[in-house]
Amino acid sequence: MTTSFTRRVALSIAAAALAATANAGSHGGVDFSGKTIDFVIPFSESGGSARWANFYAPLLSDALPGKPTVQVQFRPGAGSTKGANWFQNQRSTDGTVIFGTSGSTQFPYLLGDPRVRYEYDDWQVVLASGVGGVSYLHPDLADMMDGLDATPLQDTDFIWGSQGATRLDLVANLAWKMLGMNVDPVFGISGRGDGRLMFERGEANIDYQTSPAYLKSVVPLVEEGLAKPMMTWGALDDAGNIVRDPTFPDIPTFKEVCEATPACRTSGDSWDAWKAFFIAGFPAQKMVFLPGGADADTVATFTKAFQAVHARPDFARMAAATLGAYPQMTGDAARTAKASATEVPDAAKEFVIEWLQDDYGVSLN
Repeated sequence: MTTSFTRRVALSIAAAALAATANAGSHGGVDFSGKTIDFVIPFSESGGSARWANFYAPLLSDALPGKPTVQVQFRPGAGSTKGANWFQNQRSTDGTVIFGTSGSTQFPYLLGDPRVRYEYDDWQVVLASGVGGVSYLHPDLADMMDGLDATPLQDTDFIWGSQGATRLDLVANLAWKMLGMNVDPVFGISGRGDGRLMFERGEANIDYQTSPAYLKSVVPLVEEGLAKPMMTWGALDDAGNIVRDPTFPDIPTFKEVCEATPACRTSGDSWDAWKAFFIAGFPAQKMVFLPGGADADTVATFTKAFQAVHARPDFARMAAATLGAYPQMTGDAARTAKASATEVPDAAKEFVIEWLQDDYGVSLN
């Protein structure tokens, strides 16, 4: 992956986000009085996507014309592809069904997973949310690290709960592999929250969570001395460089840990692949879509409603506490973010496909 690619992604997202803030865009005229809107999430009720959707649902209800009831529904299965395939077949045009995705929905699409029966180009994005991720351990294991050097962890056998090899979890699996760690995933959980529960029950000794779930459910574990952060995946600056996550500025990034660990390299095929999928999975990790059949007025109405939510004087405070300090994008910014999240260089795809076959016996042919 070239530097120009990462720089283009970072700059386009940043520029589009600024443009969306400056221009409210078209105003829709749809009235949802007396209606119920199903906000469908293809994961379980215990993870970061649930936290994100439950945060937005009442705010969206208040901002939409007619103040409809916005109810979050969960349709987990097959790492979110079951729910995404269901949404692909929805023919609703009135805005009463919206769909929330995450990187675990994007990655199977990017990798050509044969279970995918959905097409992002058919869907109309009205919100894109940036999200971070934090890897954490039991404190006694975290304390084995030599500063940022993860070499002492290479002799430990790790177990964790994963949604699947082709899901967002591949960012974590590849990062740990690059550090020389022996991490054995237990595939098939319905959501990242289920992985956290495995950690809490002592069935796993390593895990990661996206920012909303980490803030709500893991920070209390850290405060109780039951968990300790290892690293974040980081964030992108305007030049496309990995920098510290703005929500967790005191936690080192994977790049920093990699640079301090002799087995790991921040250049070459593995790094390029990891960074490409990190970009696809986190700067625009969660998105809200209307079905392809929704008309322009309905799309404009939802766009205006999300913009109204973001303009609330209390939004920044509420979002920082619940979601973290990440871009919340609508309009052109959301469309640019969607494009960045559903495109990765061919070389990165080829590397990941070969790695999945070699390490997990997962064939996508």
